[in-house]
Amino acid sequence: MASTPVPQPASASPMPEGVTDPNYQPLPGRLGNLTVIQLHGLEKLRKELQEEGAFVPERMDDAMLLRFLRARKFDHVKTKTMLLDAEQWRKEFGVDDIVKNFDFKEKEEVDKYYPQYYHKTDKDGRPVYIERLGKLDIKALYNATTPDRQLQRLVFEYEKFLTDRVPACAKAFGHPVETSCTILDLSGVSLSNFYRVKDYVNKASAVGQNRYPETMGKFYIINAPYLFSAVWAIIKPWLDEVTVSKIEILGSGYKEALLKQIPAENLPTEFGGTCVCEGRCSMADAGPWNPKPQVQE
Repeated sequence: MASTPVPQPASASPMPEGVTDPNYQPLPGRLGNLTVIQLHGLEKLRKELQEEGAFVPERMDDAMLLRFLRARKFDHVKTKTMLLDAEQWRKEFGVDDIVKNFDFKEKEEVDKYYPQYYHKTDKDGRPVYIERLGKLDIKALYNATTPDRQLQRLVFEYEKFLTDRVPACAKAFGHPVETSCTILDLSGVSLSNFYRVKDYVNKASAVGQNRYPETMGKFYIINAPYLFSAVWAIIKPWLDEVTVSKIEILGSGYKEALLKQIPAENLPTEFGGTCVCEGRCSMADAGPWNPKPQVQE
């Protein structure tokens, strides 16, 4: 006798357009998996923004509004405040001008002293973002650039992440992609160097959490040294509990964990993968958003 299928709760919203992956199941709070209350919250937020002249249609699609709603647990007042604060910050920081005109000419030089780069995807389709804090040479870094330009670069990359990287990943994988998979490498990090760059790290954390919420999917801190607890004690209060819950702290035995999430061919050799890009992976910008051949034979 055939077993009776277990009824599944129906979503109050349809699946987003463009889904071709038959196994895609949206997480709660996403299009295709909203409760009636959440859908009403989304509609209310969109309507009020439109009525108040604060709605920016080219950026504020439902997925974007839902990121802010999830960040504030669908509390309407807190979500609206967060979003309007972010819009005001965009004007004050000059985000639109950065998107159009920012040119990080010192990128190759900076890469030698503080590598930060996107590189291919994990198994869920997320862009992989790698930051090698242990390579930091603070004196050489600030001979090549400034903290302000570093922050402008960060914002430029967040914008490119949303407009170029995740749409390309979504198309390649056949389902929505909204978050990144981050690797923070602390190999060789010194407390003295960290303290000298902590103001930038604090500002960067604030930009990510408050202006581009819900864009972190996985976060691996690798090669965490014995003294990392002192660094973590400084960083942790800057982060909300949801962000902290996504962070996995690993020592030198990190390769198995990374390869479980990231295909070997997408992971640079220095982290246990097999990828060797022309020049170096940190400068290749390889991924679905940039499909030209990058790997050496």
